[in-house]
Amino acid sequence: MNGAESIIASALASGVEVCFANPGTTELPLVAALDSVREGGRTMRAILGLFEGVCTGAADGYARMADRPALTLVHLGPGFANGIANLHNARRARSPVVNVIGDQATWHREFDAPLTSDIESLARPVSGWIRSIRESKQAAGATAEAIAAAGRMPGQVATLIVPSDCQWNSADGPAPPAARSTLPPIAPDAVDHAAAILRRGAPVALMLGGLALREGGLAAAGRIAASTGCRLICETFFARLEHGAGLPAIERLPYFPDQALKMLSTYRAVVLAGVGDPVAFFGYPNVPSKLIPDGIETATLAGPMQDAAAALEALAHALGAGVSAGGARTAVSRPARPTGALTPPAIAAAIVALMPERAIVMDESATTGGSFFAAAATAPRFTYLSLTGGAIGQGLPAATGAAVACPDRRVIAFQADGSAMYTAQALWTQAREQLDVTTILCNNRSYRILQVELARAGIAEPGRSARSLTDLANPEINWTSIARGLGVPAVRVESADALVKELERALAARGPNLIEMML
Repeated sequence: MNGAESIIASALASGVEVCFANPGTTELPLVAALDSVREGGRTMRAILGLFEGVCTGAADGYARMADRPALTLVHLGPGFANGIANLHNARRARSPVVNVIGDQATWHREFDAPLTSDIESLARPVSGWIRSIRESKQAAGATAEAIAAAGRMPGQVATLIVPSDCQWNSADGPAPPAARSTLPPIAPDAVDHAAAILRRGAPVALMLGGLALREGGLAAAGRIAASTGCRLICETFFARLEHGAGLPAIERLPYFPDQALKMLSTYRAVVLAGVGDPVAFFGYPNVPSKLIPDGIETATLAGPMQDAAAALEALAHALGAGVSAGGARTAVSRPARPTGALTPPAIAAAIVALMPERAIVMDESATTGGSFFAAAATAPRFTYLSLTGGAIGQGLPAATGAAVACPDRRVIAFQADGSAMYTAQALWTQAREQLDVTTILCNNRSYRILQVELARAGIAEPGRSARSLTDLANPEINWTSIARGLGVPAVRVESADALVKELERALAARGPNLIEMML
């Protein structure tokens, strides 16, 4: 067994079954090992991405839905650099991802060949764990440690750098799985403090994030809200939220800071569970960075790296909000199928009217999707993924990875056109793997969010250069042609009636589809 084979065997032994890859010459022993290694009768599923940002984004989407890591396999520092943006998003989502990066042979590095770079410096900003091995016999143990580190709850990015000679030289057998850490306990007085605030009867917001947005955490939060009258708010950009009918009613913290400040100013106190103090996405003149206004009491029940769901259960118990307390839950109610103009509210209504139960929605719709969150509160139960780190180009790859993780569930990629251009290659992977992903692409031929931000900054009439940097209509991008060229069936719609017809067809079909909506 060589080093590459020990890496793949150790990953399989630790329960890792998928590798999203864009390899090169320095990874060829690993490429060969994907075929030659069997562990417990299993081989690693290898999925090719035509761009490394597709691989890293798919690994993020896979991890969010599978609750275990996939491998990414990329080529040296430049290949890894192509994937960093979506690893930034994965870090913000606290997704367990293991990057395996080939490096120059240990004895070749000193010659500074054209593709040689400082991979560790590239990896450090997006990785919670990094190791570069120097001997092939270190490969198996390092792999097991990387997987355990990625699985450190709630999850993080782990990066393993493997020189090519450490792949082809001989190694020992696979390493057994390494022990994974559990979530740290909450502060001893956190429950008592939160309970005391909630008992006062003053308006209180219970803000949820991270693992608190899974079913168990939401159920406990719903009982707390029913018992105390507090309002439930979720973080703006969540990694994963269980949403729809049968779950407690929850509001989403607005994206723009003035709106968020206005929402939170109506409360006397804010209790945080699974989320840190909310801050504005950007710094604006004369606008505070922290979104909880001064003078409002803040208490942390559980931080992002703690077991927020268990903390909410403990808080519900302390308040006497047992299972029998119930909680305000929404009932299934689909809107009428929209007709007429293709507006953002009509698009949201069409999705809610037709989406199947247990769907997975990856939302990178930007400005078009603003009304979807509230509209979907009465949809059949689904899992909602969002853009966590703000690095656009996450939507199509994350939808791809989610479909690999959950082949029995329909994935809907609710996608903005400008963001989709960053990682359009994900459509090719969806076609090759025949993944059940329905992409609903919002073609407004612009970076609309930048136009909104210009208006908010008081630039009502941008100049020629400013307009040119936010406009995608010269030349117009034809997404139907792009999708078909990458192997995905695609249609263009210009009305709500046509969207309903094509969406119903696409959701019933196997494999990927794309609907280009002209806004």
